[in-house]
Amino acid sequence: MNARRLAVAAAAALAMTAVSACSSTPPSKSGGNSSAAATATSAADLGGMSKLVAAAKKEGSLNVIALPPDWANYGAIIKAFSDKYGIKVNSAQPDAASQDEINAAKQLKGRPTAPDVFDLGQAVALANTDLFAPYKVSDFDKIPSQFKDADGTWVNDYGGYMSIGYDSKKVPAVKSVSDLLKPAYKGKVALNGDPTQAGAAFSGVVMAAVANGGSADDISPGVKFFSQLKKAGNFLPVDPTPATIESGQTPVVIDWDYTNAAETAKLPSWKVVVPGNQPVGGYYYQAINKDAPHPAAARLWEEYLYSAEGQNGFLAGGARPVLADQMKTDGTLDTADYAKLPAVKGTPVLLTQDQNTKAADYLAKNWASAVK
Repeated sequence: MNARRLAVAAAAALAMTAVSACSSTPPSKSGGNSSAAATATSAADLGGMSKLVAAAKKEGSLNVIALPPDWANYGAIIKAFSDKYGIKVNSAQPDAASQDEINAAKQLKGRPTAPDVFDLGQAVALANTDLFAPYKVSDFDKIPSQFKDADGTWVNDYGGYMSIGYDSKKVPAVKSVSDLLKPAYKGKVALNGDPTQAGAAFSGVVMAAVANGGSADDISPGVKFFSQLKKAGNFLPVDPTPATIESGQTPVVIDWDYTNAAETAKLPSWKVVVPGNQPVGGYYYQAINKDAPHPAAARLWEEYLYSAEGQNGFLAGGARPVLADQMKTDGTLDTADYAKLPAVKGTPVLLTQDQNTKAADYLAKNWASAVK
């Protein structure tokens, strides 16, 4: 849980049927951009998967950023990739936001510490496609068209729904968004980040808007709700983390269902609800840094994430893999983990790119004054 990633995402599928500080290290003299991998748009360009694996192993490292180990099971996914290929994964700033990923890529360009890959919210991803290297993984054609750029510049990887997590030993059961305005939740409701910068928080405002008469086209009721929450003394301006949840500092958290659900294993009294009949869903965006210092390892990482093993890795973390429907057909989906996903009902709300841009603009102009 952290304040990473700006914005929600594309249309639905599957169950929805969604900085590193500037280093003083000198620029790399043998950066990956000198290799053939830097311009490869598929494994075939390098002579096949075996050649890609060999090139990645020769590089020996992969730089990732803003991937918390308890977010969508990234800790286990990183370890599995590293163990499988013998490649060291350097994970920088796990609690960073999407914009921090982009800032790091720009500030560390040409250095061996620059991020090789990105995992971003929609708005940040689509505003920075000039930094991405087109690449099509082996199963690219199996990914529905609405979840990818046609050239492979970006591809959705996993998604989920906005939820409210709460410690049932410290607060009454939460059944709706409006419950959070009650006196019993005074000083107890935390939003995962700043909605002008972090995707989970952004979508939390959308969830509040939908629950209060708003829509994907009008999130103003969501901003008004948080203004009311602040005036009531219920809004807790603390970025929630596993530590704050387990210590009781943030007994109510608005976040993605998969990050909230991850806490139930550590804190049995932690409950998760996806409120209402219009659940707010979203996917994140995967991309390769065009200036990646380890271009072969970056491409091998993408191949792994979109393999059945990688997609089931996201599923084990409670996230909904983009290839879930195809994997059902192929018989490769972990059906036991799929059955554990939090229950949702009603018609999902998924913002289009235009709706997302409009909402982000409204937040930029109105959020700070609403919760000051």
